[in-house]
Amino acid sequence: MDWKNQFSPLGVTTSDTLPDLMLSYLGSWSAINMIGQDKKSYLQGQVTCNVVTLTNEQSTLGAHCDAKGKVWSVFRLFHHNDGYALFQPASAIEVELAELKKYAIFSKVEITASQDVALGIMGDSAQSWVDSLSDSRADVRPITGGSAVKISDKRWLLLVNQDQAEIITNAFTAAKVTEATWTRFDIEEALPIVTAQAQNEHIPQALNLQAVNGICFTKGCYTGQETVARAKYRGINKREMAIVKGNLISALPEDEPITLERSVGDNWRTAGTLLAHYSFTDKTATGLVVLPNNLEADTELRIASQPETRWTIQPLPYSLEEDE
Repeated sequence: MDWKNQFSPLGVTTSDTLPDLMLSYLGSWSAINMIGQDKKSYLQGQVTCNVVTLTNEQSTLGAHCDAKGKVWSVFRLFHHNDGYALFQPASAIEVELAELKKYAIFSKVEITASQDVALGIMGDSAQSWVDSLSDSRADVRPITGGSAVKISDKRWLLLVNQDQAEIITNAFTAAKVTEATWTRFDIEEALPIVTAQAQNEHIPQALNLQAVNGICFTKGCYTGQETVARAKYRGINKREMAIVKGNLISALPEDEPITLERSVGDNWRTAGTLLAHYSFTDKTATGLVVLPNNLEADTELRIASQPETRWTIQPLPYSLEEDE
């Protein structure tokens, strides 16, 4: 049996407790690899995060923008094998790879789409399970076949070669679940997700990147930096990413844009398109969406294709207030 077929949907209601330990094959995620003598300096001039100060034991979120500050990619950056890995939705990689390589001809750097496999370890016992893979206790660890990267207290990413991914999966004795559960964690932790559908739509602050340490405002110039700086110091950003939750009339399609509308008096107006969503078994769902940042917290929302639904904005797990 193909090892990738061992993962089953985990059907839970909003009140169900999750298993203590889960493994997921993250088939819709991948990475871009960067190696070469100039990898650090080249990447530093391209992205919002500070590459120079990133140690081997750390990861950071970051974004790559166009010249107008619109985001091509939101990624998790970490040292991997002999270079860097930029972990992100696989659908974004074709466009992001071309944009990231635009000026690489002038530097000693090689930028390629990774062939590694992404696995997710989740649950209360995720930390102790990952601790069994190596002697390291860092947030980024070399392991057999690749790297282990801490995402949050209950979640680790394993980016490993194909053979090691198969070995890990076949030996794993706890719950093997589809990547929908990983998406649920992303939503609840309000980590920005930019798939191909959302590329070149938003500036980094509209995706809350400043609140999850994905923007360094003191690192100097990079592509799109002027827009990012104006959004901070002149208040030009009028949007923010929100967690939303509500009921369903029918199942949400996986591969189609899902538009939310907001109540305006007796009318409804387009509010935004879900960046990601997760459905529970009790006909409720949750998601991430970029909304105008002047909406009242109790603004009523609905799915445009299911007008009988009602959704609401949920509290974020972090603050959007910025230090001056």
